[in-house]
Amino acid sequence: MKRKLVFATNNAHKLEEISSILGEKIELLSLKDIECEADIPETADTLEGNATQKAEYIYKNYGLDCFADDTGLEVEALNGAPGIYSARYAGDGHDSEANMKKLLENLQGKENRKAQFRTAICLIMNGEKYLFEGIVKGEIIQEKRGGAGFGYDPIFVPEEYNLTFAELGNDIKNTISHRAKAVEKLCDFLNK
Repeated sequence: MKRKLVFATNNAHKLEEISSILGEKIELLSLKDIECEADIPETADTLEGNATQKAEYIYKNYGLDCFADDTGLEVEALNGAPGIYSARYAGDGHDSEANMKKLLENLQGKENRKAQFRTAICLIMNGEKYLFEGIVKGEIIQEKRGGAGFGYDPIFVPEEYNLTFAELGNDIKNTISHRAKAVEKLCDFLNK
């Protein structure tokens, strides 16, 4: 029988991405699948803290093994910003276009375009907590390129590539991304 695991998200992009990485071994349930309509707080000041907060909420209220993630784009020249505020960098609307526009404006005139995507995952299984991290380094380009992916993908070029995440497409991105690296660690752990 497949192990059931709740992924504390309603983000269809993330769900699809992680489902394809996890494969057939695990039945991934979303917040919608468990009828959780709560706006789970993310008030910590770190990615790890936010992921833990979300996972603890599900475990405490639903009693189900679960994991949650938080991901941030950390730009060197902006002292790690937008970081935990990546999804709402330009306001509460989770507007990717506005977020990219604000980031590009804030980087105008800056030579250092180094950045990294970082994902923290908190897994709670049988009441025990485990943390996993994935990082992909790269740089922010001057203008958007590509139509795949979501978020900052059209302006982020990972190291050793000359295409943005949005140009590389999901098949390649899902093997090299920050989330893929964190999920790979999660999978290795779950398969032990």
